[in-house]
Amino acid sequence: QVQLVESGGGLVQAGGSLRLSCVASGNAFRFEFMEIPWYRQAPGKQREFVGTIRPGARTIYTDAVKGRFTISRDNSKSTVYLQMNSLKPEDTAVYYCRAGANGNWGQGTQVTVSS
Repeated sequence: QVQLVESGGGLVQAGGSLRLSCVASGNAFRFEFMEIPWYRQAPGKQREFVGTIRPGARTIYTDAVKGRFTISRDNSKSTVYLQMNSLKPEDTAVYYCRAGANGNWGQGTQVTVSS
């Protein structure tokens, strides 16, 4: 099975930037063939889709983050990045990556955006 670990969260002022990382590890997996979606969950709300990166680096984003967030991958490091710019207070949430559409979740990393 593939394990995922997120990092890079923190406290930032509105308009600021953060870059989250999601590192995959495990046995017998080919990272370059994996889709890695990002989700977030704000207090009292359901977990929601943020965006995803597919093999070949095609990306899809939810409308709320288009133009502000960018997902990229470094297959040599089994790592996916979520670059978040122009952050807003409503981006405050725990951010998770996932091993594909139905795979394991990471433990999450907290992002807090102050106004």
